Amino acid sequence: MVTAMPVRGIRARSGRTDLIPFGDFPSANCGPRRGGVLPSLIVLHYTAMPSAEAARLRLCDPGTEVSAHYLIDEAGRIEALVPEELRAWHAGAGAWGALRDVNSHSIGIELANDGQSPFAARQMVALGGLLGDVRARWGIPAERVIGHSDMAPGRKADPGARFDWRGLALARQAVWPDTRSAEADPDAFLAAACAFGYPRLAPDLILAAFRLRFRPGVAGPLDGVDTGMAIDLAARFPVDASARDA
Repeated sequence: MVTAMPVRGIRARSGRTDLIPFGDFPSANCGPRRGGVLPSLIVLHYTAMPSAEAARLRLCDPGTEVSAHYLIDEAGRIEALVPEELRAWHAGAGAWGALRDVNSHSIGIELANDGQSPFAARQMVALGGLLGDVRARWGIPAERVIGHSDMAPGRKADPGARFDWRGLALARQAVWPDTRSAEADPDAFLAAACAFGYPRLAPDLILAAFRLRFRPGVAGPLDGVDTGMAIDLAARFPVDASARDA
């Protein structure tokens, strides 16, 4: 396997000023953010690989042309792979609100997980701390912490049904719908989901992605509960109101 050359990087502290040395990064799979944009979104992934070590090798192999800014292993150890100010190659095709080049606008975080197992408690604690740090550094609101499946419905399923989005929201590092929301006409679901940020695709794809995150395990036709939750999220967290550099 070809070893990636280390990339010297810097990261910004407190409002993208006072740049400080951040050491050598093991992944060369990165480049400038297009148009000079700044990160305004965080995308969470699972590695779907047998170990963090295997994931690291893949994310640092120039031949794969994939990477992420951070990798968190099951024990909660965090490894920085790409400097935050650079564009990592983690998101691929997709959208969130008006954003189409998600890689240029986002920070990518990979969680070592096979895609079927629960996420370790120490891993989730480490993720919460990292999210708080990154969000403060770039001024990213909690509603702009999303899953790969949110921006690429039908193409991606990570971080999956076993990921604790509600717990992350309780830690104020993501958002969750008000479960007391009144049920609403299912015909209003797609517009509300898109107002929250989901790309305008086939309703069944958006429903599957929405439920994967907010109602894991629920099956069957679109219902009033789905719509009520989507309307609540759209009302409190309209995507274009919080977007920067779109």
